[in-house]
Amino acid sequence: MNVAVIEEVPGKPHAGSLRAVWPAILGLSVVFLVEMLDNSVLNVALPTIAQELKASTSALQWITSGYSLLFGGLMIAFGAIADRYGTRRMMLIGLSLFALANLAVLFVHTPNQLIAVRAAIGITAAMTAPGTMALCFRLFDQENLLMRATSLIVTVGLVGMAIGPTVGGLILQILPWQTLLVMNVPIALLAIGCIRFGIPADDPAKRNTTPLDLPGALLGTATLILTLWTATLAVEDGWNTPTPWTAAAGTVLAAVAFVVRERSTTHPMFDFVLLKRPAVAASLAYEAALGLGTAVIAFTVTLQLQLVWGWSPAQAALGNLPQVVVMLAIGPFVEKIVDTLGTHRAGILGASSFLTGMLIYGLLGRQGYVWIAIALALTAAGMRIVATIAGVTVMRGLPEDQTSIGAAMSDTSQEVAGSVGTAVTGTIVAAALGGTLITVGATAAGIHTFENAVTTATLTLTALCAALIGWAALRSAEIPVTAPSGE
Repeated sequence: MNVAVIEEVPGKPHAGSLRAVWPAILGLSVVFLVEMLDNSVLNVALPTIAQELKASTSALQWITSGYSLLFGGLMIAFGAIADRYGTRRMMLIGLSLFALANLAVLFVHTPNQLIAVRAAIGITAAMTAPGTMALCFRLFDQENLLMRATSLIVTVGLVGMAIGPTVGGLILQILPWQTLLVMNVPIALLAIGCIRFGIPADDPAKRNTTPLDLPGALLGTATLILTLWTATLAVEDGWNTPTPWTAAAGTVLAAVAFVVRERSTTHPMFDFVLLKRPAVAASLAYEAALGLGTAVIAFTVTLQLQLVWGWSPAQAALGNLPQVVVMLAIGPFVEKIVDTLGTHRAGILGASSFLTGMLIYGLLGRQGYVWIAIALALTAAGMRIVATIAGVTVMRGLPEDQTSIGAAMSDTSQEVAGSVGTAVTGTIVAAALGGTLITVGATAAGIHTFENAVTTATLTLTALCAALIGWAALRSAEIPVTAPSGE
C-alpha cells in the first residue's frame, strides 16, 4: 500500500483522504488519548501508591488534582504562545518534555516527589493539548474530511477515557504502578515521529504577530487554576470550611483583574470579541454542557454499581461498556448525520440525546441497570456527535492565527465545567449523607438517601446543561450555512 507522507514544508497539504495523512491522524489521536487517559488510569493505582510511598490522603489528592489544576489552567496560555511561535513546534517540544516527565517516575521515592512529577506532566500536557485540533485543522480544506478526522480523534480519546480504569487495573495485576506512567513514554515517542514527519512545518506567515500579553497570560492562568482549585476544595473539604470560600474569593479577584487587563491592553492575549462570533460561542457552550453532564455520571455511576448494588470493580468496569460500544458504533454515522441534517440540527439532535440520557439516569437509574445502560448509551451517542461538531465549528469560527488558543478555549471550557459539575455533585451527595460513602449500602435508609442525592445532583446539572445547550442552539442558528464539500 502506498502511503503519502507530507513533506516538511510550510503550508497546507490539502489532503484528499484520511489515508493520505494517516501518520498525522495517528499522532494526533494518541496525543488526545494520553490527555484523556492520564488521570483516570492512575486513579486505580492510588491505593497501591498510598501503601508503597506511605502517602497520606492529602498527598493522594494532590497527586491527582495537581495534574488537573496545571493542565486545565495552562492550556490557554500555551495556546496563545503556540499561535505566536508555532503550533507544531510547541507540540513537539511539549511531547518531548512530557516523555521525560513521565520517565522521571522511576526516580520517585516519596509522595512529594510524585506530586512534583505529576505537576510536570500536567504542565507538559498543557503544552500539547491546544495543538491537537489546531494541527488537525491544518490538514484539510474539505469540511467532510475535517469532520471525519475530528470524529476519529475524539473517539479515540473518549473511548480511552471510558476504558482507562479497566486497562489500568489489568496492568496493575502483573506490573508495578510506575508502569502506568512509563508507558506514556513510547506513546509520546510515537506521536513525535508521526507529527514530525506527517504534519507540515509551521508557516511563519500564518502566525499571530502581535506581542504576547504576559500579564494577561498570568492573570488568565491564575483565574483558571483558582477556579479548578475551588471546585476541588469544595469536594474535598466541603463548603462548611473556609478553604473553598477563600479560593473562590481569589478566583473572583483574578477574573476581574484579567478582564480589566484584556479590555485595556492594546494586544490582549484573549480577545473577548471572539465570544461574539456565533461559531465560537455555540461551540464553547456545547463543550461546557458536555463537561457538566459527564461529571455527574462519571462521579456517581460506579458508586451506584459498587456501593449500592454490591458489584465488584471488574463488574462495574463492564457496566460502563455501553458507553464504549456506542461511541465506536456511531462513529461512521456522524458525518452522515451532519451531511443530512446540517451542523445546526445535528448539534441539536446530539444534545437532545445527551440530555435525554441524563434525565433517564436521574429519574430511573435507581430502578435497575438496564436504565443506566440506556442512559450511558444515549449520553455517549450525544457526546460523540456534539463533541465532533463543536471541535470543528470553533476552529472554523476563528482566524487562522488564533487556532491554537481556540482549541485551548474549547478544552478548557469542558475541563472547567467538568470540575464544576464534580463539585456540585460532590457537594449535594456529601450534604445528604453527612458521612462516609463506604457504608452507604449498609442500610436501606442510606441507599435511599444516596439515590435521592444522585437524582437531585443529576437533575440540577441537567437543567444547567439544558440552559447551555439552548444558548448554543440559538447561537448556532446564526452561523452561515456553507455548501457541503465533496470528496
